[in-house]
Amino acid sequence: MFFPRRHYEPGIVLEKNMSFIKVWIHYVWSTKHRQAILKEPYRTQLFDHIKENAFKKNIFLDRINGFDEHVHAIISMGTHQTIDNIAQALKGESSFWFNNESGFDCPRLTWQDEYFAGSISESMLPIVRAYVDGQVFHHQKKTFAEEYDQLMKAYDFDKIR
Repeated sequence: MFFPRRHYEPGIVLEKNMSFIKVWIHYVWSTKHRQAILKEPYRTQLFDHIKENAFKKNIFLDRINGFDEHVHAIISMGTHQTIDNIAQALKGESSFWFNNESGFDCPRLTWQDEYFAGSISESMLPIVRAYVDGQVFHHQKKTFAEEYDQLMKAYDFDKIR
């Protein structure tokens, strides 16, 4: 699904000195203590809400998916966005909505403060998209802890832990 950052009227000349960036980030964050709160149908409704919230905040959310205790998202950063303010905007608002406005009858959702964020090259984007899209199937074979360790190695974070 593509959400343009801005809508332009035909015939309007754009400024020549505009900034253009394309920085893809793969985010992963989990529930506090990795509690399995994100069961269906809550998970799908939460992800739909996060998509709507991202669109309202001009955050280009390319993909979102996850499993019972964690979320994967692919984001293209805007010129005035940082990795941290995107993570905080999506995590903070979504837990507030889940706990106060959704009407869900389940445990409270609290996100861990930490998150994973790694860059994605344009050539790897289709592979990471497929990986994010296949989360439910993927976690029939592998735990989140195993997946997390593999991500840390794939992005060379295991060398700095």
